[in-house]
Amino acid sequence: MATIKAIDLRRGMGVVWKDGIWIVVENQKVAKGNWRSSQVLTLKNLKTGQVLDERFRTEELFEQAILQRKPMNYLYSESGAHVFMDMESYEEVRVPRDLVGDQSVYLTPNLQVVLNFVDERPVLLELPTTVELVIADTPPELRGATVTNAMKDARCEGGARVKVPCFVNNGDHVVVDTRTGQYLSRA
Repeated sequence: MATIKAIDLRRGMGVVWKDGIWIVVENQKVAKGNWRSSQVLTLKNLKTGQVLDERFRTEELFEQAILQRKPMNYLYSESGAHVFMDMESYEEVRVPRDLVGDQSVYLTPNLQVVLNFVDERPVLLELPTTVELVIADTPPELRGATVTNAMKDARCEGGARVKVPCFVNNGDHVVVDTRTGQYLSRA
């Protein structure tokens, strides 16, 4: 298996550590004065779901876990699972709700995602960085409100809650950043 330095790890990469496969959630370089810099990695265990923050030397080597990445299309949700379709074989894959977690508010029909598999078992869902959502409920625009950066709360059809500009109304399509949950533009 290939090895990779702690400083070169990126979000979504898999490593073999402590007799398990861990996904890198976040990687931050920490440099304190004259001390050697180090990497603070947030790692998530694929089997248990445990999340740890650990400090490593920047040159420390990890065995890279090989994740099979497949482009998938979101179809629908059912009790306990979300259903995705493999874009090559047209096979349906059921992904447990807890694997998708809070990201489920961004799932819209026919959304293209990337599912990562280990031993034919889905372990990680990668959403696109932006999605188009439909505003389901937001207060009406106030007449005479001319402040350019005023924002109001809005609920989207999938359940996502977003702060949007005052000119956005019910039924409008908006583009939302899935990493931060922020409104980017009208679609």
